[in-house]
Amino acid sequence: MAERRRGRKREHYYRMAKRAGYRARSAFKLKQLNRRYKLIRRGDVVVDLGAAPGGWLQVAREEVGEKGFVLGVDLQGIAKLPYENVKTLVADITDASTPELLGNNLPRAADVVLSDVSPKISGVWSVDHARSVELARTALTIAERMLAPSGRSLIKVFQGEYFEDFVSKIREKFEFVKISKPPASRKGSAEAYAIAKGFKRF
Repeated sequence: MAERRRGRKREHYYRMAKRAGYRARSAFKLKQLNRRYKLIRRGDVVVDLGAAPGGWLQVAREEVGEKGFVLGVDLQGIAKLPYENVKTLVADITDASTPELLGNNLPRAADVVLSDVSPKISGVWSVDHARSVELARTALTIAERMLAPSGRSLIKVFQGEYFEDFVSKIREKFEFVKISKPPASRKGSAEAYAIAKGFKRF
């Protein structure tokens, strides 16, 4: 019964995404979190890590409007979006050269860094959790390089043994940190989102 309810929930957001023209049901996760925490604003420069297939890019573009700028990066190519102020790159966020590549493609320091990056699921929970935290740490490192003072970030991470240590690292870098799980997330999923505002650039 519980599995059936989860399936209905996934199908609900999938249908909503199709009707709204979003490329992925995950677009509603960002919409829900942004509605609650006001992460993305008009005119912002936004970096989206793990951006394929582009659902979060679409939502970010809606929020920044014509005067903002959105840069997406993923290991996979992303089909072009019909906006001049949305750009995508194919790159590995774990590569040491990627922060410089991102910086070279931004008009100025970012106001927001988003990360919906997930590891390739192995089915071994301890391995998947450790990989998720490592990717989240990489996203945090990129945020530190990209963000303007008082910038904002949203990073997905799987909960588990190393979760609190990761959250403590974010708290060192931002004035406000909140852990949230949007309604569009699957109920039994271990994913959580770290919302961080007020980047402390030392």
